[in-house]
Formats: sequence, structure tokens, C-alpha cells
Amino acid sequence: IMDGSNALDASSVHPEAYNVVKNIASDTGGDIRKLIGDSATLAALDPARYTTEQFGLPTIRDIISELDKPGRDPRPEFKTAAFKDGVEKLSDLKVDMVLEGVVSNVTHFGAFVDIGVHQDGLVHISALADKFVKDPHDVVSAGDVVRVKVLEIDEKRKRIALTMKLQESGSAGAGQPGGSQKKDSNHDSNRDSKSDSKSRAENRHSRGSKPGGNRDSRNQAARGKGGKRQSDSGSGLGSLGAALLDAQNQKKSKR
Repeated sequence: IMDGSNALDASSVHPEAYNVVKNIASDTGGDIRKLIGDSATLAALDPARYTTEQFGLPTIRDIISELDKPGRDPRPEFKTAAFKDGVEKLSDLKVDMVLEGVVSNVTHFGAFVDIGVHQDGLVHISALADKFVKDPHDVVSAGDVVRVKVLEIDEKRKRIALTMKLQESGSAGAGQPGGSQKKDSNHDSNRDSKSDSKSRAENRHSRGSKPGGNRDSRNQAARGKGGKRQSDSGSGLGSLGAALLDAQNQKKSKR
């Protein structure tokens, strides 16, 4: 309470502890208003001298700290990121852009970072540090201010891939250095595999057709030989018939 009837009303000292401050003021000159902010005098005090059954040593120390810096916020200093001017929406982002952001959430697979575009980006666990990271919580915590680089932007799906390894290039893909190279390598490998499979299939077909061809050749040869045998047999029967016919004619002529 500013401008209150008691100078301590403007401090965080609880009214129940006003008597403690009065005792301190009595030992140092009796004026509470002069005591407030007098660091030299307050630093020379022995907190243990003012402890009671109601107020222990930690409380007395807090009271003296408040008298030294009245109105101070006991909470730690709040830090916030300095978002980059002109980067306010997803379309403003560019690959390899380095930005400052605030960690909004930490999961087992990485950390989400607010970079001021109304859509948090993801720093994959593999992109949190230059060393192996088992648990993202060992590297970052919610509220941490961090510097990140944009790896990939997917406006259609509203996804942003980030990295805290600032030397990493965004051309490789989200959180995977050399991702495009790996993809090309896999594609070439698949293509070679298909080519090898096709060659093996052709070889099997080629090997399989030869025995069949040989069988066909043997069958044709057999048919050819059989035909010849049939022809020879037919020719033999014709000669015998002619001989018998000649013999019959000779008998007739003798008669």
C-alpha cells in the first residue's frame, strides 16, 4: 500500500512482523523510513538476534532483505525471446534463417519452440546438440530462450523443422543431415536391385528355354526318323508286291 500510515505498508513485510522491524529500527536509530534502503546498516545486522518463537532465522533474513530492497519481486528474472522483426507468419520464414525463440514444450522426441509465427517449430532430439542426447530434458526446459535455425517449412501441413545445431544446413531435410542424399542413395539402390532381379529372371528364362528347345529338336528328329522308317517300309512292300505280280503274270503266260 503506497502512502500508507506505516512505511512498511509499501513493502512485502507482513503486518505480523512489523514489531520485528521496530526492534531493528530501535537498535539502529529508531526511524523505520531511514532504515528502509540503508544497505550498509542492514548488512551489519545479526539476524539471529531478532529471532523469536514465531519468526525463525530464515524469516528474519527475508525481512532484512526486503528492507534493503523494498518492493523487489522475489521471483527470478523473467527472460523472453527477441522475435525477429518482419517474421510474424509461416510464409515469412526462410530455410537457414536463424531465430531466437522460447521453448514451449519438451517431449521424449524433442522440443517445441515458439519463434513468433503462431506455430511452434520442432527441434528433433537429434538436432538439440552436437553430442548424443538421451533425454531432451537434459538439454532444454520449458521457458528457455534458445537460438534455432530453420531446416524445413511445410506450409500446407503447418509444420516447421528447426535445429539448435546452427552449423547445420536446411537443404538436407528436417532434423536429418544429408537426408536428400540418403534418399537418392536409397533410390539408386532400389533401382540397382530391380535391375539385378530382372537380369536374374532373364537368365532363368534363358536357361529354362534351352532344355525345352532340345526336347523339341529331339522330338522333331524322332519324328523325322520315324517318317523315314515308314517310308522305307512302304517302299519295301511295294517291291514285293511288284515281284508277286510279275510271278503271277509269268504263270498266266505259260498257261
